[in-house]
Amino acid sequence: MANLRHPSASSTRTRLGIGLALVCAALLAGCANYYRVRDTETGRAYYTTDVDRKDGAVVFTDSKTGSTISLQNSEVTEIDSDSYKRAVPAPLG
Repeated sequence: MANLRHPSASSTRTRLGIGLALVCAALLAGCANYYRVRDTETGRAYYTTDVDRKDGAVVFTDSKTGSTISLQNSEVTEIDSDSYKRAVPAPLG
């Protein structure tokens, strides 16, 4: 009879761990949040993927310029990825 090798328990755990990590990464990539932050005083719109609140202000990184912005008076709206991609062009290169 042929000598059939059975995978060891640690090999099976490693494969399961890698599979679980790939599934988690795919889920997290699909769960990104996108925001339009409008300065209510000037009407200017900014786009970002993360918004923090500090001392009554909204603080975020503008996706177009990379600048950190802090606004006292703003309107934050969650938007879909298509709206975000239309507003924030992909980097050249």
